[in-house]
Amino acid sequence: MTTRTDTLTESRETAPATRQSLPAEERYATELAFLAAYDDGPRPPGWALTPRAVVTFICGSGDEALRLPGTHAGLPARLTITAKFIGERALVERCVVTLVGERGLLLVGEPGTAKSMLSELLSAAVSGTSALTVQGTAGTTEDAFRYGWNYALLLAQGPTPQALVASPVLTAMRTGRVARIEEITRCLPEVQDALVSILSDRRLSVPELAGTDDAQAAAVPGFSVIATANLRDRGVSEMSAALKRRFNFETIHPIADADAETALVRGQATAAVERAGTAYAVDDAVLDVLVTVFRDLRNGRSAEGWDVERPGTVMSTAEAVQVAASLGVAAAYLPGGDPLDLVPGHLLGVVLKDDQADHGRLLGYWDGPVRRRAEDGAEMWRRLWDLRENLR
Repeated sequence: MTTRTDTLTESRETAPATRQSLPAEERYATELAFLAAYDDGPRPPGWALTPRAVVTFICGSGDEALRLPGTHAGLPARLTITAKFIGERALVERCVVTLVGERGLLLVGEPGTAKSMLSELLSAAVSGTSALTVQGTAGTTEDAFRYGWNYALLLAQGPTPQALVASPVLTAMRTGRVARIEEITRCLPEVQDALVSILSDRRLSVPELAGTDDAQAAAVPGFSVIATANLRDRGVSEMSAALKRRFNFETIHPIADADAETALVRGQATAAVERAGTAYAVDDAVLDVLVTVFRDLRNGRSAEGWDVERPGTVMSTAEAVQVAASLGVAAAYLPGGDPLDLVPGHLLGVVLKDDQADHGRLLGYWDGPVRRRAEDGAEMWRRLWDLRENLR
């Protein structure tokens, strides 16, 4: 007799493996291959694309469909490159110039401003992979930036090249690729400073292998480091002046244009809901209200110019995407209610993380801009005002 449990187990074992998220080099493989064939201009040593093509890959080609010269097997003759980063093109160009000049690039800003995404896109376009990544934490050690050892081989053979375990940074140096360091300021200062000599000398010594050809690793053309840092969160360690001098700083600001932010939230929330196995069906009016609330609370001022007390929590675009996706999933899998009814509860989940006084600030926002818009006759805001009790 076959039970339901047996059937479920069998289907899980035989179903093809899927991944919730693909790295940029796989997700946009066609665009990367197309741009490599499209732009045959000069490339810096070790780069997969020209600097101009890297900028186009990240910022998009607008409404223009690029045309390939000649025929290339497996590639479309024409392709419109999608915009993947919503921000100033000049900022992306400065990032690319920094990497061409073999300087470290540090992307700084508040959480949720797409620093990690930009780092991933740059790495994928420049070196064909975004996988050489170190996640900075308070527990990160120098081994993550330098090297470690396979202790079984170390005990059996002593310090040999075969026993050495290269860090992502060392691998990037040897192969001429981009190393990514996420949340570098969460690493302890003495760990951060392991990068100083790497970024200045472009070499890494391995004293345990003294007397061998592997005693020193020299960076080959194409090697760069992109780091990200949140400057507002708790648990941040100050960078030394020496390390700061090795990086060019670029600040990623929240999206300035409301329509662009709404389109981004809609697109990413739609993709998230589709990965959950259904279609996104939240009304655009609800999404507009949601993004407006986030922007008002983030900026400390409404679009009408009314003052808003900002909560201590960062009201990032990334958080708005998560709420919009939650509304979409609820509408698909738990139908029967109005998605707008769920907005206050989700906002509480975003706002109430560190400071209990933020609850009062959210209520103050309801008693200010939400009430005033409701009194002006805006239907969606009248409905939102009626949901104030859901904030209790």
